[in-house]
Amino acid sequence: MTTTTGDTHTQAQGQTEEEQPLPAQYINYVFFKLDPEWHKLPEEERELGKQEFLEVAESHSGGLLLRSYSLMGLRADADFMLWRIGYDLDAFERLTTALMKTGLGKHLTPAYSYFGLSRRSIYVGEHTPGWENKRYIIPGEGDYLFVYPFVKTRSWYQLPVDERQRMMNEHMHIGRKHYPVKNNTAYSFGIDDYEFILSFEAESPEKFQDLMMELRESKASAYTELDTPIFTCRRRTLDEVLDSLG
Repeated sequence: MTTTTGDTHTQAQGQTEEEQPLPAQYINYVFFKLDPEWHKLPEEERELGKQEFLEVAESHSGGLLLRSYSLMGLRADADFMLWRIGYDLDAFERLTTALMKTGLGKHLTPAYSYFGLSRRSIYVGEHTPGWENKRYIIPGEGDYLFVYPFVKTRSWYQLPVDERQRMMNEHMHIGRKHYPVKNNTAYSFGIDDYEFILSFEAESPEKFQDLMMELRESKASAYTELDTPIFTCRRRTLDEVLDSLG
Protein backbone atom coordinates (compact mmCIF):
# COMPACT_ATOMS: atom_id res chain seq x y z
CA MET A 1 0.00 0.00 0.00
CA THR A 2 1.49 3.37 -1.01
CA THR A 3 0.03 6.77 -0.23
CA THR A 4 1.80 9.96 -1.19
CA THR A 5 0.95 13.59 -1.76
CA GLY A 6 2.76 16.49 -3.26
CA ASP A 7 5.93 16.88 -5.26
CA THR A 8 9.23 16.13 -3.56
CA HIS A 9 10.75 19.15 -5.31
CA THR A 10 8.86 22.22 -4.13
CA GLN A 11 11.31 24.95 -5.05
CA ALA A 12 10.15 27.49 -7.61
CA GLN A 13 11.52 27.23 -11.12
CA GLY A 14 14.84 28.99 -11.44
CA GLN A 15 15.54 28.99 -7.71
CA THR A 16 18.25 26.93 -6.07
CA GLU A 17 18.10 25.13 -2.72
CA GLU A 18 20.25 27.89 -1.24
CA GLU A 19 17.80 30.58 -2.41
CA GLN A 20 14.70 28.84 -1.09
CA PRO A 21 15.06 26.23 1.67
CA LEU A 22 13.25 22.99 0.98
CA PRO A 23 10.93 21.45 3.58
CA ALA A 24 12.40 18.82 5.89
CA GLN A 25 11.64 15.24 4.92
CA TYR A 26 11.11 12.97 7.93
CA ILE A 27 11.95 9.26 7.78
CA ASN A 28 10.66 6.63 10.21
CA TYR A 29 11.01 2.85 10.38
CA VAL A 30 8.76 1.37 13.06
CA PHE A 31 8.94 -2.37 13.83
CA PHE A 32 6.05 -4.16 15.54
CA LYS A 33 6.02 -7.32 17.66
CA LEU A 34 2.76 -9.28 18.03
CA ASP A 35 1.63 -10.40 21.48
CA PRO A 36 1.30 -14.23 21.57
CA GLU A 37 -2.06 -13.77 23.32
CA TRP A 38 -3.40 -12.56 19.97
CA HIS A 39 -3.59 -16.14 18.70
CA LYS A 40 -5.87 -17.13 21.60
CA LEU A 41 -8.57 -14.70 20.50
CA PRO A 42 -11.57 -15.97 18.51
CA GLU A 43 -10.96 -15.91 14.76
CA GLU A 44 -13.79 -13.43 14.19
CA GLU A 45 -12.29 -10.98 16.68
CA ARG A 46 -8.87 -11.27 15.03
CA GLU A 47 -10.32 -10.66 11.57
CA LEU A 48 -12.16 -7.57 12.78
CA GLY A 49 -9.00 -6.28 14.47
CA LYS A 50 -6.94 -6.69 11.30
CA GLN A 51 -9.62 -5.06 9.13
CA GLU A 52 -9.80 -2.12 11.51
CA PHE A 53 -6.01 -1.73 11.41
CA LEU A 54 -6.04 -1.75 7.60
CA GLU A 55 -8.85 0.79 7.35
CA VAL A 56 -7.16 3.12 9.83
CA ALA A 57 -3.86 2.91 7.93
CA GLU A 58 -5.62 3.81 4.69
CA SER A 59 -7.65 6.68 6.17
CA HIS A 60 -4.90 8.29 8.29
CA SER A 61 -1.93 8.10 5.94
CA GLY A 62 -2.69 11.22 3.93
CA GLY A 63 0.49 13.22 3.45
CA LEU A 64 2.64 10.18 4.14
CA LEU A 65 4.32 7.66 1.89
CA LEU A 66 3.64 4.36 3.65
CA ARG A 67 5.20 0.99 2.83
CA SER A 68 4.82 -2.26 4.69
CA TYR A 69 7.28 -5.13 5.15
CA SER A 70 7.17 -8.59 6.72
CA LEU A 71 9.84 -9.99 9.04
CA MET A 72 7.82 -13.07 9.89
CA GLY A 73 10.18 -15.95 10.63
CA LEU A 74 13.30 -13.83 10.05
CA ARG A 75 13.71 -12.28 13.51
CA ALA A 76 12.40 -13.20 16.93
CA ASP A 77 11.93 -9.60 18.10
CA ALA A 78 9.83 -8.09 15.28
CA ASP A 79 7.09 -9.39 12.98
CA PHE A 80 6.51 -6.50 10.56
CA MET A 81 7.66 -2.98 9.79
CA LEU A 82 6.08 0.20 8.44
CA TRP A 83 8.34 2.60 6.53
CA ARG A 84 6.92 6.11 6.67
CA ILE A 85 8.13 9.21 4.85
CA GLY A 86 6.53 12.63 5.15
CA TYR A 87 6.87 16.35 5.85
CA ASP A 88 4.50 16.78 8.82
CA LEU A 89 5.29 15.13 12.17
CA ASP A 90 1.67 15.53 13.23
CA ALA A 91 0.70 13.03 10.51
CA PHE A 92 3.11 10.46 11.98
CA GLU A 93 1.64 10.96 15.44
CA ARG A 94 -1.99 10.79 14.29
CA LEU A 95 -1.41 7.58 12.33
CA THR A 96 0.43 5.82 15.16
CA THR A 97 -2.16 6.84 17.75
CA ALA A 98 -5.03 5.60 15.59
CA LEU A 99 -3.31 2.29 14.74
CA MET A 100 -2.57 1.47 18.38
CA LYS A 101 -6.25 1.98 19.29
CA THR A 102 -7.45 -0.72 16.89
CA GLY A 103 -8.25 -4.27 17.93
CA LEU A 104 -4.95 -5.46 16.46
CA GLY A 105 -3.00 -2.46 17.71
CA LYS A 106 -3.87 -3.32 21.31
CA HIS A 107 -1.86 -6.53 20.83
CA LEU A 108 1.18 -4.88 19.20
CA THR A 109 4.37 -3.55 20.77
CA PRO A 110 6.64 -1.11 18.87
CA ALA A 111 9.83 -3.15 19.26
CA TYR A 112 12.04 -0.60 17.48
CA SER A 113 11.45 2.81 15.99
CA TYR A 114 14.12 4.74 14.09
CA PHE A 115 13.74 8.40 13.13
CA GLY A 116 15.81 10.70 10.92
CA LEU A 117 15.91 13.47 8.34
CA SER A 118 16.96 13.27 4.72
CA ARG A 119 19.97 15.36 3.70
CA ARG A 120 22.40 15.36 0.80
CA SER A 121 25.70 13.77 1.78
CA ILE A 122 28.60 16.21 2.15
CA TYR A 123 30.79 13.72 0.28
CA VAL A 124 28.94 13.90 -3.03
CA GLY A 125 27.94 16.68 -5.39
CA GLU A 126 25.42 17.16 -8.17
CA HIS A 127 27.94 15.64 -10.60
CA THR A 128 28.19 12.37 -8.66
CA PRO A 129 26.38 9.47 -10.36
CA GLY A 130 24.51 6.87 -8.34
CA TRP A 131 24.93 6.83 -4.59
CA GLU A 132 23.36 9.31 -2.15
CA ASN A 133 23.33 12.33 -4.41
CA LYS A 134 19.69 13.29 -3.80
CA ARG A 135 18.25 15.73 -1.27
CA TYR A 136 15.21 13.54 -0.69
CA ILE A 137 14.69 9.82 -0.22
CA ILE A 138 12.53 8.35 -2.97
CA PRO A 139 11.95 4.61 -2.43
CA GLY A 140 12.48 2.23 -5.31
CA GLU A 141 10.82 -1.09 -6.02
CA GLY A 142 13.17 -3.57 -4.34
CA ASP A 143 11.66 -6.77 -2.96
CA TYR A 144 13.88 -6.53 0.12
CA LEU A 145 14.78 -3.71 2.46
CA PHE A 146 17.72 -4.03 4.88
CA VAL A 147 17.55 -1.53 7.75
CA TYR A 148 20.07 -0.74 10.49
CA PRO A 149 21.30 2.14 12.67
CA PHE A 150 24.83 3.39 12.05
CA VAL A 151 27.38 5.29 14.14
CA LYS A 152 30.92 6.31 13.15
CA THR A 153 33.78 6.57 15.62
CA ARG A 154 34.58 10.04 16.97
CA SER A 155 38.05 9.73 15.46
CA TRP A 156 36.45 9.77 11.99
CA TYR A 157 35.34 13.35 12.51
CA GLN A 158 38.85 14.38 13.54
CA LEU A 159 40.32 13.35 10.19
CA PRO A 160 40.98 16.01 7.54
CA VAL A 161 38.04 16.44 5.17
CA ASP A 162 40.09 15.49 2.11
CA GLU A 163 41.17 12.23 3.77
CA ARG A 164 37.56 11.37 4.62
CA GLN A 165 36.58 12.25 1.06
CA ARG A 166 39.13 9.81 -0.39
CA MET A 167 37.79 7.00 1.77
CA MET A 168 34.20 7.84 0.91
CA ASN A 169 35.07 7.90 -2.79
CA GLU A 170 36.22 4.29 -2.42
CA HIS A 171 33.08 3.50 -0.44
CA MET A 172 30.81 4.96 -3.14
CA HIS A 173 32.76 3.25 -5.92
CA ILE A 174 32.05 -0.11 -4.26
CA GLY A 175 28.38 0.84 -3.97
CA ARG A 176 28.10 1.63 -7.68
CA LYS A 177 29.64 -1.76 -8.53
CA HIS A 178 26.70 -3.43 -6.81
CA TYR A 179 23.94 -1.52 -8.62
CA PRO A 180 20.90 -1.84 -8.48
CA VAL A 181 21.26 -2.14 -4.69
CA LYS A 182 19.94 1.28 -3.58
CA ASN A 183 20.98 3.09 -0.42
CA ASN A 184 18.71 5.42 1.56
CA THR A 185 20.41 7.42 4.32
CA ALA A 186 18.52 9.26 7.06
CA TYR A 187 20.44 11.58 9.40
CA SER A 188 19.66 11.17 13.11
CA PHE A 189 22.24 13.47 14.74
CA GLY A 190 20.67 15.07 17.80
CA ILE A 191 17.15 13.68 17.24
CA ASP A 192 17.63 9.93 17.87
CA ASP A 193 20.16 7.64 19.54
CA TYR A 194 22.24 7.14 16.41
CA GLU A 195 23.97 9.23 13.76
CA PHE A 196 22.37 7.62 10.72
CA ILE A 197 19.61 5.17 9.87
CA LEU A 198 20.50 3.25 6.73
CA SER A 199 18.26 1.18 4.51
CA PHE A 200 19.24 -0.68 1.36
CA GLU A 201 16.76 -1.83 -1.28
CA ALA A 202 17.82 -5.00 -3.08
CA GLU A 203 16.40 -7.84 -5.14
CA SER A 204 17.74 -10.55 -2.83
CA PRO A 205 19.66 -11.08 0.43
CA GLU A 206 22.55 -12.47 -1.63
CA LYS A 207 22.97 -9.20 -3.56
CA PHE A 208 23.01 -7.16 -0.38
CA GLN A 209 25.40 -9.53 1.36
CA ASP A 210 27.84 -9.28 -1.56
CA LEU A 211 27.88 -5.51 -1.14
CA MET A 212 28.35 -5.64 2.63
CA MET A 213 31.20 -8.14 2.44
CA GLU A 214 33.11 -5.91 0.04
CA LEU A 215 32.40 -2.78 2.08
CA ARG A 216 33.91 -4.47 5.14
CA GLU A 217 37.29 -4.35 3.40
CA SER A 218 37.09 -0.63 2.62
CA LYS A 219 39.19 1.87 4.57
CA ALA A 220 36.14 3.75 5.86
CA SER A 221 34.84 0.57 7.49
CA ALA A 222 37.59 0.83 10.14
CA TYR A 223 35.77 3.88 11.52
CA THR A 224 32.46 2.10 12.18
CA GLU A 225 31.37 2.27 15.82
CA LEU A 226 27.98 0.50 15.48
CA ASP A 227 25.92 -1.02 12.66
CA THR A 228 23.48 -3.37 14.40
CA PRO A 229 20.77 -4.57 14.75
CA ILE A 230 20.21 -5.36 11.07
CA PHE A 231 16.69 -6.13 9.86
CA THR A 232 15.91 -8.14 6.71
CA CYS A 233 12.48 -6.94 5.57
CA ARG A 234 10.41 -8.42 2.74
CA ARG A 235 8.15 -5.99 0.91
CA ARG A 236 4.48 -6.98 1.24
CA THR A 237 1.17 -5.21 0.91
CA LEU A 238 -0.40 -4.38 4.24
CA ASP A 239 -3.12 -6.95 3.50
CA GLU A 240 -0.44 -9.63 3.12
CA VAL A 241 1.39 -8.51 6.27
CA LEU A 242 -1.75 -8.67 8.38
CA ASP A 243 -2.76 -12.03 6.95
CA SER A 244 0.59 -13.47 8.04
CA LEU A 245 -0.18 -12.55 11.65
CA GLY A 246 -2.92 -15.17 11.82
